[in-house]
Amino acid sequence: MGGPVGSRVAGVPFEADRDVPALIVKFGDYPLHHGGVGAIRSLGRLGVPMYAITEDAYTPAACSRYLTRAFVWRTRGTEDAGHLVEGLLRIGRRIGRPTVLVPTDEEAAVLIAEHQDALAGPFLFPRVAPGLPRQLASKQGLYELCVEHGVPAPATSFPQTYEDVVAFAEQARFPVVAKNREAFVRRSRPAVNGTTRITTREGLLTLARDWGERPGVVLQEYLPREQAEDWIVHAYFAQDATPQALFTGVKVRSWPPHAGMTAHAYVVDNPELADLAERFVKQIGFTGIVDLDLRYDRRDGQYKLLDFNPRMGAQFRLFESESGVDVVRALHLDLTGRPVPAGEQRSGHRFVVENIDLPALLAYRRSGYTTPHAPARATGTELAWLAADDPLPFVTMLARFVRPGVKHLYQLWRTHRRGSATSARG
Repeated sequence: MGGPVGSRVAGVPFEADRDVPALIVKFGDYPLHHGGVGAIRSLGRLGVPMYAITEDAYTPAACSRYLTRAFVWRTRGTEDAGHLVEGLLRIGRRIGRPTVLVPTDEEAAVLIAEHQDALAGPFLFPRVAPGLPRQLASKQGLYELCVEHGVPAPATSFPQTYEDVVAFAEQARFPVVAKNREAFVRRSRPAVNGTTRITTREGLLTLARDWGERPGVVLQEYLPREQAEDWIVHAYFAQDATPQALFTGVKVRSWPPHAGMTAHAYVVDNPELADLAERFVKQIGFTGIVDLDLRYDRRDGQYKLLDFNPRMGAQFRLFESESGVDVVRALHLDLTGRPVPAGEQRSGHRFVVENIDLPALLAYRRSGYTTPHAPARATGTELAWLAADDPLPFVTMLARFVRPGVKHLYQLWRTHRRGSATSARG
């Protein structure tokens, strides 16, 4: 692939170290992941050798022209940590040179943080307090950090027993939201299928009967969608906790509606939000890539932190500076000892996930949700799947998505509707 000296990519005023490859690390069975494809393209276009863990040899990521090699390793995300660490070390030996790790899910981010010493030989990654990513990925852990550092968050309760749920129901103001307490139970023993809006006391108690003796849920204040706006922050923080890249944007649509992954979003300058995110990340001492979800509550004028993902977000390619830097490029540049060029974000740019934005659009037309801060017209568009220089991931996505994907979207929609309907019936 050549060394660090070579011709620059058009429009990019820096060069990446082509002697240091990167590995996309993911655990669990979700082959249609546009974030991984985006990371492969982002660094691959700079000449960085790219490797990825994939479910099989025919995922969109495995078909990218920028991928040097796919390591087929089907995991569930629930395996023993020792088994996963040994698997990563085996991949590191096959690559044969120091490699930057790019985790795309919480399971991978937590594993890397908690086994830093074992992985430090063949791999490069930001060093962080070992227990911090797990705490941030936990709804309870994140809420406790928000309270400690004065960061606004929705009022949240953590029931330990069914009796705690009953006591909560007696004094709660409905509707409320139920979420799985830990990110790591979503594949093994989820209490709810994603974020679930519950409209009545009776509906809550009906659902709670299936949660067992120790409910693995959090019960959270509902922020009315007609009085709220969803914002995102993506950033890369270096080892000294300074942001090498920090971007803000607003969600227009997500799937499932109002509770899932970003389907359509815009880059919007928001200094207040950027300052809040930077202060919080510095206070907790996190280093690496972050993906934050916040909801602006028009009732009190506060940005309330909903999720802190201690890893690359699937929609990270929405954000790129005028210098050509995104958070994955910032990660690779910093870990290879190269400066990260400064530059303003591309305000007005938008990101569209083709396979989920259409159903999201149809759902949002009926919801009454608006995004006043979204630009009236985009200054440019980044598609999640389709790229003229790398068409096969889009084709592969279509081939794998049409039947099972439509069925999956329908099931997500039914789950979302069933949660509301069950609660309404009480």
